[in-house]
Parts: sequence; structure tokens; C-alpha cells
Amino acid sequence: MTRSVLVVDDKEMMRDSVGSTLTRAGFTVRTASDARSALSEIASRRPDCVVTDLNMPGMTGLELAAQINGLDDELPVILMTAFGSIETAVQAMKNGAYDYITKPFEGDELVISVKRAITHAGLVRENAILKAGAAGSDTRSGLDRLVGESDAMRKVREQVRAVASSHGTVLVTGESGVGKEVVARAVHDLSPRTSNPFLAVNCAALNESLLESELFGHEKGAFTGADKLRKGRFELANEGSLLLDEVSEVSPQIQAKLLRVLQERAFERVGSSTTIGVDVRIIATSNRDLPHAASMGEFRQDLFYRLNVLPITIPPLREREGDVSVLSQHFVDQITQRDGRKSMRFEDGAKSLLEQYAWPGNVRELQNICERAVVLSDAKSSIIAASLVEPWLMTTRPTPKATPLRAAGLNGSVQQAGSMTEAKPMQHAMPMRSESMNGSARNQLEEDLPGDRTLAEIERDTIVATLKRFNGHRQKTAKALGIGVRTLGLKLKKWKEESLVSQSL
Repeated sequence: MTRSVLVVDDKEMMRDSVGSTLTRAGFTVRTASDARSALSEIASRRPDCVVTDLNMPGMTGLELAAQINGLDDELPVILMTAFGSIETAVQAMKNGAYDYITKPFEGDELVISVKRAITHAGLVRENAILKAGAAGSDTRSGLDRLVGESDAMRKVREQVRAVASSHGTVLVTGESGVGKEVVARAVHDLSPRTSNPFLAVNCAALNESLLESELFGHEKGAFTGADKLRKGRFELANEGSLLLDEVSEVSPQIQAKLLRVLQERAFERVGSSTTIGVDVRIIATSNRDLPHAASMGEFRQDLFYRLNVLPITIPPLREREGDVSVLSQHFVDQITQRDGRKSMRFEDGAKSLLEQYAWPGNVRELQNICERAVVLSDAKSSIIAASLVEPWLMTTRPTPKATPLRAAGLNGSVQQAGSMTEAKPMQHAMPMRSESMNGSARNQLEEDLPGDRTLAEIERDTIVATLKRFNGHRQKTAKALGIGVRTLGLKLKKWKEESLVSQSL
């Protein structure tokens, strides 16, 4: 990738000379005749390095270096002057300059200095990106991330391949646990931005103020505790991709700011009035019905239309016939390799149990069960028995794979670990143990008959019954169901607002 250099000098001849030298060396060169024009150029389109004269009218090169350092402390600045001194050199370094060269200088000297500055800045930025969470343990890339041979997954691969070459915004939808982030990473891997950062933000995990700072960064002193300048994910992901995970949970205030970034490709840090231009591809995910949320006023319609440029819908695991076997063995191989154990496989009985379960928690639930099975198995054994799988399926209450939305031919309720979309056990499944349940919960299970109950209704009833079992203790309830306390709280809040459950829960 060609690197860009901004040359700042009030003398046209000097700008042309320095620019020609750098152009011959393979750099893309932009010029500015004064410091204020330079700052405007930097804000609209960030260069990889700034080469500036020291003595300029209005704002000196030293002052410009200090301004750039406050705006972007990773952008290297090289100062040029005909009047070199130790004092000036020291002050230049204090103001954030990377290097200092004295006129007249050889062209090679300038080129070497610029290359070193860009290399150093790249290492600093890479470190910041790694700290922000860009690194992952998964060595797969591109379409190799998408495990499964079902027709449904082949269609997903086709969609990923089609949208990847574009720079347009991608919206990935699907139930919780289907692998939306995996698809997002595959899109980035296959895109022209693959050599640049991929960063992710879980929009549901942060409150409004924290999310704003995480996305846009903040200036020193912007709020209590802001003891230094902090770049947000938009800046760190510049020229790369930014995943907005569960974007549907973003507050209206943040939605407005996201809309502006998508429209203008610019934003301001918290506590700053300086506009920063950015080139980031947005990939958003949601497990909610965003069109419905937008029509109900729960999500900005204009933002939805900005996000829904290149949609990808991931099917639930229950609709991916044949993928359970492939995925389960894939996860087992990953786990055994990670833990330094010998290869393992599922016995036929275990395979049958896995294949007949409806997986309300989707791929994430399957991965968790594979992890438990491997960890709890005999270290000397190469076989995963059905006995290491069945208890977890009983706990999570397996569902028949009759329909994606309704459970047919059911005779019990569901209590599931992982992402919640419950159904009931199959007629031929072993009876569930109910001795651990209190009377009301057990009666609920026994009284449930086949009918028109949706999975959402079964989920709600199961959570309410489990809450009563633990006398309203949310942490114990969440642990028993295998979900997060925050997830439980969000579900209860939604149901209370819709008057579907008691306000006392």
C-alpha cells in the first residue's frame, strides 16, 4: 500500500522540491502552504507522515507539531530548518516531533527519515490495535471460518463472497449464537481491507457514556478520570473494518452519532470540537427484528437504512441439516489440540443425540457442550460417550427440529443453557429429572400439552418458573439457565414493559 506524506512549507519552491523527492521514492504527496491548511488536511484525510518547515508565518512548525500531537499522537512529524540548534531539537521532541533535519539535506536523508517515521508509527498503532482486542486465537481466515456443508451455509458463503469486495456497510442478522461475528470477520478477511485492522465493539455490554468513549475516543480532561487522550475504535480501525455487535441495543443519542459517521465519514472525540475524517467499513450485527423495531420507533429508520445496505441473514443451527456433526467434530478437534490431548470422536449414540437436538442456543451452545464433553472425558479415552452429552441436553431440554418457530408434538417445557429460544424434549427422549424442581415448576412441566405455543412463550415461561424456583435470585437463575445476568435482566425488562410478566420479578 502506497504511503502518503503531507509537506508543509510557506515557500512553493521548497514544497515542490521536497514533494518531488518523496514522489520519486514511491510516496503519495500532498502539500499545504501553512499550518492551518495542514491541520485541515490532516482532519479530512490522515496522512502517514508530516514533513514541515520550522519557521512559517502565523503558526510555526513547532506549534504545528504540538497541535498534531494533540490531535493524533501516533502521526509522525519531521521538522526541517536551516537554523539547527540543540535547544530547538529538544523543543521539537518535546512537542511530539519524530525527527529533526537541518537544511540543506540530501534527498536520501529525507527519504530514510520518512520511512523510519512511518515504520515506527505503524508499530505503535499495531500495539494499540492489539490492546483494543484485534488479536484472536483463531488462525482460520476468510471462508474457512464458516464451518458447515449444508445448503444454508453454502448460501451464506455465496453472500459473504459477494459483499466482501465492496466497501459498503454490511448488516448481519440471525439468532443469538449463530456466529454473526464469525461471518463479519470472514467478510473483512476477503475484503480489500484485509491487511488493515478489524475491531469489534459489543454495543449491548456498555452503557451510553462508555460506548460513546469507546467508539469515538475522548480528549484529556473531557470527564472525570479522563487523564489522557484516548483514541476510539473508529480511529483505530481507520482503513479497516469496525464491527458494531448488537447495534440494535444502542441508545438514540449514539444512534444519531453513528448516522453522522455513516453519512459524512467524520466525527469528534468526546470533549473536542475538532472534526476527524475516517475511512472505516462498518459491519453491524443484530439478533432483533430491526425493520420491526424501526417501524415501531425503537430504532432510527434512517440509521437502519444506512446499515441495511448489504444484508446477510444466518440461519439457525436447526435449519442447517448435517452441520451439527461437522461442527461438533470441528470443535472437539480445536479443544483437544488446544489442551494438548489426543484426538477424540463421538460415539454413534452421542452423534445421534446431537443430531436430533434442536439447539436453541445455536452454534455457541453446541461449542459449549463439546467443551464440557472433552474436559469431563477420560484423558486416556479417544471416544466421547453418549453419557457425556446426554446430561447437558437434558438440562437444556432438547427440542425436536420440526419447525423453526413452533414446537410440535411436545410434552414438556424447556430449561436451556446458552442463548434462549426454548422448546421441549422429543417423545422418545429419556424422561427429565424433575426432583430438583419445586412444585409449581414441576406442575408447569407436567401440564404443558402439544399445541400452538411459540418458542418465545416457552422461553418466557421457563425463565419465570426458574426464577420462582430460586425465589427471584437472578444470579442463581442465570447460572441454572446458562445465560448471562445482563441477558436475563434485559429479557425481564422487555417482558415487563409489554405486561407479559409480573412487575415483581
